[in-house]
Amino acid sequence: MTVGIVGLGFVGMALAERLLESGEDVCGIDPDPARGALLAAAGANSAPSLPALAGACSAVVLAVYDAEQIEDVLFGAEGLAMGDARLTFLCVTTCTPERAAGFARRLAERGHALIEFPLSGTSTQIRHGEATGLVAGDAEARAEHVLLLATLCPERVELGPAGSAAVVKLGINLVLQLNRAALAEGLAFAEAMGLEPAGFLEALRRSAAASAVMVGKGPKMVARDFHPESRIAQTLKDADMICETAREAGQHLPMMTAQRELLRDAIELVGGDRDSSAVIEAIRPGRLI
Repeated sequence: MTVGIVGLGFVGMALAERLLESGEDVCGIDPDPARGALLAAAGANSAPSLPALAGACSAVVLAVYDAEQIEDVLFGAEGLAMGDARLTFLCVTTCTPERAAGFARRLAERGHALIEFPLSGTSTQIRHGEATGLVAGDAEARAEHVLLLATLCPERVELGPAGSAAVVKLGINLVLQLNRAALAEGLAFAEAMGLEPAGFLEALRRSAAASAVMVGKGPKMVARDFHPESRIAQTLKDADMICETAREAGQHLPMMTAQRELLRDAIELVGGDRDSSAVIEAIRPGRLI
């Protein structure tokens, strides 16, 4: 089976490399020709168009930026869902529950299947099989493609109908973002008090406050190494999605609201293409410009 991948950013490339390493054939596409060239250099095929990709694959991973891009990729003028081929889509893009359920319904009406499959983890963790996949949607398609799901992400949580994985992913991202902000504030406090940041981070990791965020993002915050594993602009996109979904449900999120403002301040300081760990620059004295 040839597996298609739409979107060859950090996540899409990490998934493509996992598939290639396991011996799968991969065909991908991205609006940026340089990303397609990068995929070809890794040993996969770069599709010239969405219809060409649909003709080459029976399963397609959607790894684009947001729900609007999914809408265009599936139902646009050359949308993958608009042709005669019957496809199974694995959507790793974070969406609201309503959008995920809507995509599943519309695809089913056209004879396609959707496996909702958002991933919790950085692109590096995804590449090494250390992320967690949240699996929801079409039960028959999930059973049919269980080996593909296992190759993409060995650690998985099985959930219910389409939309349920989105709820879990947004909740995880909420807690993750607050953990990251708490770590940033603690490190900024330690620096202001004259402590050596790396030593304080080691104390944190050995304390009751320890969290996995300290392993992945702590050293980057200490070193001001904001080479992206996940872009802070995308973190803000998810924060907006979390706050809007909560608002519609009548749930106030005071800490997440403050975190969203920190992300906006950090992006203004360092730019949206830096790593999400750059949130610390909105907190620490002597901000990096």
